[in-house]
Amino acid sequence: MGLAGMFMRFKLAAFAILASIAMLFSATTMLYSLQNAISQLCVSLKSMLPVVAMMMLVLAGVIYASGQILGAETRARANVWATACLTGALIAILIVVVAQPVLQMIYSDQGTVSCDGF
Repeated sequence: MGLAGMFMRFKLAAFAILASIAMLFSATTMLYSLQNAISQLCVSLKSMLPVVAMMMLVLAGVIYASGQILGAETRARANVWATACLTGALIAILIVVVAQPVLQMIYSDQGTVSCDGF
């Protein structure tokens, strides 16, 4: 075995040691990071989705009203688009209501999921 082969084995061993040390340090904070990320996701959902739902409701009204002053084919398409906007708003509101209990049920072994912010 030449000098290059020994150097390669030394680099591989050093990498393995450093990687295992890094995994040791990250394993202790991984549980806290996961709980923190889930709580942040819940906070984001509860702060963003009600605004999106309200905008979709307003957009549905504008689309429906605009479709009523146009021809029959456009009116039919506008009704479909307005219905799609209303459905999207309803789904957004449903997600806001159900987000915390579902996340709490899924990640109950990691601790509590807080949707109140930090």
